[in-house]
Amino acid sequence: MALRSLTKFNFVRQGARSLSSTASLVSVEVNDKTGIATVTLQRPPVNSLNLELLSDIRYNLTELGKNKSRGAIITSAFKTFSAGLDITEMYKPDIERASKFWNTLQDVYEVLYGSAYPTVAVINGPAPAGGCLLSMCCEYRVMVPNSIIGLNETQLGIVAPPWFASTMENIIGKRQTELALTTGRLFSTDEALKVGLIDEVVQDKDEGLQKANAFLGKFARISPFARNVSKQTIRGETLKRMSKDRENDLKRFIQVITQDAVQKGLGLYIESLKKK
Repeated sequence: MALRSLTKFNFVRQGARSLSSTASLVSVEVNDKTGIATVTLQRPPVNSLNLELLSDIRYNLTELGKNKSRGAIITSAFKTFSAGLDITEMYKPDIERASKFWNTLQDVYEVLYGSAYPTVAVINGPAPAGGCLLSMCCEYRVMVPNSIIGLNETQLGIVAPPWFASTMENIIGKRQTELALTTGRLFSTDEALKVGLIDEVVQDKDEGLQKANAFLGKFARISPFARNVSKQTIRGETLKRMSKDRENDLKRFIQVITQDAVQKGLGLYIESLKKK
């Protein structure tokens, strides 16, 4: 797990400091010169979002906010950005853990989508479902070629929650979102760029980090207060609706994943993964 104190730094390279231990599911390095943090997801093998990984993400993003971060870059230690929500959290679930899992995902969304600091996703590999959500929460997205991104929940027999849909709609519009959600579409890198789901294509992660730092550098001379108020003006209504509906959203989630048909579909999907 992440270190529980921001005063416990381990120097990992010149000009940067680590906010978390090497055993963490999330590594955070803050550049001392720019104040920009690189948040790297590192739960093997593909950053499936289970309760523990989501808890680490929530903690570290919250701490960056408390310390008035100048910006955060979200990326992955692997060739997959994030494979999405961990299916095992929903298959034959323990209801108490499943509830905590969903509440933590809600927390991560509110912390990231509503962050006072600017954010960039460096999508260095596939980002389906929950991976797409994390990316969409950021204000700018760059992505490597020959990859995929999208909310493909319907392909698994489940439904993307309203706040997933609203977030996508805010980016690519209602019509494209409707088509994407009902078909469970996964966009290629070029397709995602065309519809505006991502902002730039980069050749590799290193170039992505350069582009991310360049974007965040634009805010160096802009009032953090004015920038954040402007962001909340755009995102505030979506956040308010999600926050107001959290309890009902949890109930819907539990109702969906406990349906026999959904359990059967998740079971078949897990079996298919074992054969790969």
